[in-house]
Amino acid sequence: MNPIHKITGKLANTSRKTRIVGAGALALALCAFGAVATAPVTQDDSDVQVVSVAENLALPNLSDQIAALQQDEQQFIHEERVRAGDSVGTMLGRLGVNDAQAQNFIRSNKLARRILSLKNGKRLQAETDENGQLLSLRATLTDKNSAPTTLTIARHGDGFKASEAPAKLERRVEMRSREIVNSSLYAATDANVDGGSIPDSVVGEIIKMFSTNIDFRDDLKRGDRFNVVYETFWLDGELVKTGRILAGEFINRGTSYQAVWFEDPVTKQGGYYSLDGKSLKKAFLKSPLEFSRVSSGFANRVHPISGQWKAHKGIDYAAPTGTPIRAAGDGVVDFAGVSNGYGNMVVLKHWSNYSTAYAHMSRINGLRKGAKVSQGQVIGFVGSTGWSTGAHLHYEFRVANVARDPRGLKDLMAAPLSKGELARFRMAAAEMNHRFSLLTPGGNAMAAR
Repeated sequence: MNPIHKITGKLANTSRKTRIVGAGALALALCAFGAVATAPVTQDDSDVQVVSVAENLALPNLSDQIAALQQDEQQFIHEERVRAGDSVGTMLGRLGVNDAQAQNFIRSNKLARRILSLKNGKRLQAETDENGQLLSLRATLTDKNSAPTTLTIARHGDGFKASEAPAKLERRVEMRSREIVNSSLYAATDANVDGGSIPDSVVGEIIKMFSTNIDFRDDLKRGDRFNVVYETFWLDGELVKTGRILAGEFINRGTSYQAVWFEDPVTKQGGYYSLDGKSLKKAFLKSPLEFSRVSSGFANRVHPISGQWKAHKGIDYAAPTGTPIRAAGDGVVDFAGVSNGYGNMVVLKHWSNYSTAYAHMSRINGLRKGAKVSQGQVIGFVGSTGWSTGAHLHYEFRVANVARDPRGLKDLMAAPLSKGELARFRMAAAEMNHRFSLLTPGGNAMAAR
């Protein structure tokens, strides 16, 4: 029996009394009283007729729908993460893949085999049919030396095809604030105070940004604080890599140092500047080693080998063998080789009449005379060659080939921005200054896109 659909409605009487007011009478009323008031007319529903309407509705054939669904091929999406000791078989098994042909292809194809290089915790996504046959497999490959790529293994005719394409990453801007509580920068950045630590790559960039003003080995003290704004890149909700530091602020012993990254859209030249537009790149680093201690300063001393009292025309930085040595400034290699008591030595010529020397290296980092080097570039590694009694770097700063104490010289700044560049920079700096204002002085952290 077909269901009955009832519709109930009200049919109003067609007979209605209508009162017609003459236009002339209305005009006279308006003139006499100046206004007219009307009252709503209330309708009496007691005489409304009620009519029931019945209509037959046809039900859909459910058996036909089920049969149509059974004829369509079902596809399933599975997602898993790589685990320690995974093989091709175990990975595909957890993804619901039961396909020997797919396993053989991954093992034999050079590009597809890169799936096995994924680190623990990395995500894999597979699409299969209802029988577990692999339709496609996708993963993101990350390499420190290249941009992230998406590796896709897809069924192609009677076999499979592997392809690689640049990953489409989501860019975010993170804002973090930390306080030094035990004179250790890395301990502060590792602190999980806001749901996540600051990546080591960002910490390394912070050190580079402020190394011309702060010695991160000896100058830090409890209560120092820093704010940092940096890029992160994500794929499917997973952090893939960190990008550039966009702005940083470091308060060291009561003095605030600020840096904003600015790449001029016209000249395409980029660098870090203070909020007033002054370049933070000084001609020379404060120290050629990131972390070290001064074992012998620029002064007279008893020579550790000869035992004679003589002037020490440089600064010795004690550090473990193999510690990277950085070029103090941009320059050209004037000497690279063995120099008597200096052992393995590099001498760099800089602008004007400045030069720097680095001695007792364990090895030189592939430099030849005439090669150009940039500030911060690793030119060699700490050692104990030549007349040395222990692993350290002997560093000399020379003016017109005369050794000078670099700590007694005023900082030499890089060239300032032009008027046009400065105008464009101020717009970029205003945004970063606003972000600094959002970070609370107590060291709490915020994140924004």
